[in-house]
Amino acid sequence: MAQRESMEYDVVVVGGGPAGLAAAIRLKQLAAEKGSETSVCLLEKGSEIGAHILSGAVMDPRGLSELIPDWQAQGAPLKAPVSEDRFLFLSRSGAFTVPGFMLPACFRNHGSYVVSLGNVCRWLGQQAEALGVEIFPGFAAAEVLYNEDGSVTGVATGDMGIGKDGKPTDNYQPGMELHAKYTLFAEGCRGHLGKLLQERYALCAGADPQVYGIGLKELWQIDPAKHQSGLVVHTAGWPLDRATYGGSFLYHMEDSLVAVGFVVGLGYTNPYLNPYEELQRYKTHPEIRKFFDGGKRLAYGARAIAAGGLQSLPKLVFPGGALIGDDAGFLNASRIKGSHAAIKSGMLTSTRSETERE
Repeated sequence: MAQRESMEYDVVVVGGGPAGLAAAIRLKQLAAEKGSETSVCLLEKGSEIGAHILSGAVMDPRGLSELIPDWQAQGAPLKAPVSEDRFLFLSRSGAFTVPGFMLPACFRNHGSYVVSLGNVCRWLGQQAEALGVEIFPGFAAAEVLYNEDGSVTGVATGDMGIGKDGKPTDNYQPGMELHAKYTLFAEGCRGHLGKLLQERYALCAGADPQVYGIGLKELWQIDPAKHQSGLVVHTAGWPLDRATYGGSFLYHMEDSLVAVGFVVGLGYTNPYLNPYEELQRYKTHPEIRKFFDGGKRLAYGARAIAAGGLQSLPKLVFPGGALIGDDAGFLNASRIKGSHAAIKSGMLTSTRSETERE
């Protein structure tokens, strides 16, 4: 096989989600403040920044405000401030609405925004490139590279042109090695390199086991007469039974778009339970169906959710690198939010990596 080519950077970031982009942006900001130069490369496995982000979220802007204080003037795509919070307990055919004054603080989203997280990441990618971050979309980090002393020295992208038998074909092209003084892993929930690093450096020692769920999302274009920009609806109860953890969300974005989702904890004991079918049943409830009658589904997807919280956080730093964002599990499950924590974790880790690099 052909020998891999290599490139040298000060910092390599693996993953183009909120955490990875925030880390790259903050590194460049810190370098500019000191009048120095820091070379930063960001790898994104999707065809473009935002391609692997499941859109539709309520975003607390505090992290973004710390990263880019003038984000509104810069045109950040946060266009639908939360206008109303509703929480419903569903039975098979009825619903009980929790009065607003009884809602716990975690379900009060005043000051937050209903966003397409994919669009937010695309915008952050533009800010990163404007600062000089080299972004390589379409390249997945397939392997962690190590120094002789056991510290991380970078990553390698996957080889291309491998046949079904595992042997190179005529189209074989070796991956590229990206070497760095510090490598930040922001792959999202259950990142495969992050899992390897947690095991190699015993990062989870002393932490509770991580708790996982699956979140299924759909994006709908609904009748404008039924749309209320900024409306946030959460539910518990039907169609899940009392022994099964989970719930739903319904977020009204701008332009008559609605993101609907259903979360099921992966500790359920019923072997016949199908999370996708539960989402479809949920949409038939009278209190939910009324939003979708006459509408059109535009997109759908699903992904894992790390919901263990603070007790399940691993040690973040290891020789030559760190875990950030949901690669570490920074989702705040009680608030049903994580993008602000991902951004903050990327910023803080960048500050430390810049200090250590010097």
